[in-house]
This record gives sequence, C-alpha cells and structure tokens, in this order.
Amino acid sequence: MVATVLHEIPLQGGDVTDGVVRIGDTVRRPTCRSSPAVHALLRHLEAVGFEGAPRLVGVDAAGREIITFVPGTAGLTADSVTDQALERLAGLLRGFHDATAGFPLAGHRWEGGSNDDAAPEVIGHCDLTPDNAIFRGDRPVALIDFDLARPTTRLFDVVTTLRHWAPIADPVDRHPLLRDVDAGARVRLFCDAYGLPSRERRRLIPLARLRFGRSYEMMRARAAEGGGWARMWADGAGERIRRAAAWLDTHEDEVHAHLV
Repeated sequence: MVATVLHEIPLQGGDVTDGVVRIGDTVRRPTCRSSPAVHALLRHLEAVGFEGAPRLVGVDAAGREIITFVPGTAGLTADSVTDQALERLAGLLRGFHDATAGFPLAGHRWEGGSNDDAAPEVIGHCDLTPDNAIFRGDRPVALIDFDLARPTTRLFDVVTTLRHWAPIADPVDRHPLLRDVDAGARVRLFCDAYGLPSRERRRLIPLARLRFGRSYEMMRARAAEGGGWARMWADGAGERIRRAAAWLDTHEDEVHAHLV
C-alpha cells in the first residue's frame, strides 16, 4: 500500500499569526498563550451545537493545533458586502454570543486587548475582520481565528465588528467595495439584525471612541514585540486608527441619527 502524502498549503489573510497551513480537510496553526482557553471554547461551541466555528481536532506532532477546514471565501467580495450579508453576519455573531452562555468567564488565560469597562457578559470574538469570516455567496457560515477572543460585552464585540464591516473608518482606508457606502445606515442595519437594545445603541459611539484610543495604545505596545504586530504597525495601522477616530468625530451626528 502506498502511503498518502499530505501537502501543506500556506493560508494567507491574517495579520498576526504566521505559519497557518491547510493539510487535507484540516488547518494547522501555531499555538499561543491563549490556545488552552480557545480550545476549551471550541469544545464548548461544538458541545452546544453551534455550527459557525471550526471544530478542534487536537494537536499534531509539531505542536500545532489542528482544526477542521471550513470551505468558503474569506475577505470582502461583491457578495459579502451586501446588506443581506451584513444582516446575516449580525445574526451569526448573535448566535455565537448566545452559544457562549454557560462558558465560564473566569478561569482561563486569554490574549489581552482593549475592552469595555462594563462587566463581561459573553466571550467575544474581538477580531471579526473580513479575513476572519467565511462566506459562501452572501451567507456567512463560520467565524475563524479565535486567538483574540476574550470575556467582554456584546456591545464591545459589535463595535469591533462594525469597525471593519460598516465600516467605521475614513473612506481613504476603506476597501473599494465599501468606500462609498453609508456607514451609519450599515451600523443601524447590523444593530437591528443583531437585536441590540436602545440602551446599548446609546453607548455605541462613546464605546467606539474608547476602543480607538485603547487599540492605538495596545497596538503600539505590541509592535515593540516584533512579528505580525510590528508589520501591521509599520504598514500604518496606527495612522488608520487615528483617521477612523477623526472620521467618527466629524460624522458622529450622522451615525447617531441612525441609532435613535
């Protein structure tokens, strides 16, 4: 019998994690300090029947985590930027948050990062960029890359997601497919689809502003560690955060009008 040779196919798209490869129907990723917590979370999501995340298979001989490969497309496409896709993404994030109910908010070591000052309610993905959502057409089917997941509030994770998907950003930094959209209208659409109550919508803009400030400081500090964070910083991540904050200051009234 001839042994089957499984080839490693490098997977691109993430900003921080290097060395992610596909082997057959699995993905191999280097572990990090939050991996035990993430593995516990993935096992919990499987146990409660949440379909929108890869399954944890184990750890290979090289010490890499093994998770199932989710077929589909990551990144922004004409299909994934539609209003229907945005509504469905909000529903997927809501389903993820609901699925974390019962998972302990304490007792695990998570990757640090900016956060809400309010008491944690759920485990947030905290990095739901277009590279970390898998779509089939205009339907998001899975969230991937949970390295930055941590206890937080629903609103913080919503704000983090809208940063990239509304997007709350200066048009000069937006993807061409989102450059001319009405970001305020997309914020409203997402909040409606998620089911965010009025009291939380009133906190959305102040929390976005708080997040910009803390994200800037956090990313600047991590850039000193080298690796992916340093590459992002050198590529202008800090300047993009500053421009996004300035855009929000200028357009706050317009965004707020969509939230009342």
